[in-house]
Amino acid sequence: MEYPKVSILIPVLNAGKVLEECLSSIEIQDYPKDKVELIIADGGSKDKTLEIAKKYRAKVVENPLKTAESGKKRALDSATGEFCALIDSDNILPNKNWLREMIFPLLENPEAVGSEPWKYVWRKEDGFIARYCALMGMNDPLVYFLGNYDRMNLLTGKWTEIKHDEEDREGYILIRFGKSGIPTIGANGTVFRTNFLKENVSGDYLFDIDILSSYLQKYGSVTFIKVRNGIIHTFCEGNIFKFAKKQRRRVRDFLYHKSVGNRKYEWGKSNSMGILKFVLSCILIIPLFVQAFKGYSKKKDTAWFFHPLACWITLWEYGWGYIFGFFRRREVSREGWKQ
Repeated sequence: MEYPKVSILIPVLNAGKVLEECLSSIEIQDYPKDKVELIIADGGSKDKTLEIAKKYRAKVVENPLKTAESGKKRALDSATGEFCALIDSDNILPNKNWLREMIFPLLENPEAVGSEPWKYVWRKEDGFIARYCALMGMNDPLVYFLGNYDRMNLLTGKWTEIKHDEEDREGYILIRFGKSGIPTIGANGTVFRTNFLKENVSGDYLFDIDILSSYLQKYGSVTFIKVRNGIIHTFCEGNIFKFAKKQRRRVRDFLYHKSVGNRKYEWGKSNSMGILKFVLSCILIIPLFVQAFKGYSKKKDTAWFFHPLACWITLWEYGWGYIFGFFRRREVSREGWKQ
């Protein structure tokens, strides 16, 4: 069959520690090499990031705004493929068939605007935070309480709690989202049709989870594909301080961009009682440990017991982030940022 060209968009900033493994997993894909366009948007790295990018013959574009979201937009502006895969520098493609598995269902279903893996791959050798996120199917524990997560969660046995219609196909699920809203689809291995992205993303930033949400607001429904495969995300490894820093960055950047009208994801469409449940669970403590023990009963991994701490850190960072945001609305500085 005719293989379509795929542009892989990777924003980086001092990602030398993780980028080699990411790019090597792309290099070994069972996909025609001349049909894979590797675009790296660099925010001014001072480590070995650009040396590694050159080794894998990547096209490098400058990202003067430094953030991952601005980097994705800069990479998109240079993309010439029929499809774009949003890959982060701390992602690893788990097998050589991954790219084909993501693209072929889109060829079979032209009405679908994109595809996404339905789980994070759990690996015994990863740090406890990466293992915890893989087990939970999310990098932010708040979305567990909101129910708008988008990867398989071992606690619930679901990949999302947002209502939707689906058709079970061989190797993937064809999904239709409507008035109930949409999960946080968009990052860590999500593939979009390039024309769809370029028609629905403007300005200097590409906020991945906002793309489908914005489209849904305009047209009332959207068709998407969840592929029954996974992606590895070495999120924060076992570094609690890095986890806290990323939560701080997440909330403060969100508040800034919301204040200037850049953010479109409809958080109000998710479970309206979710935030209250999250706060009460953190205060009462016991529900968090019950959830951790429930998870441990499903898969014996001590990483589950990071759950209470992850929730407390998130509550602290988000709480102070909102207070801080009222007085000083701006993006978190990327000075000294690294993976």
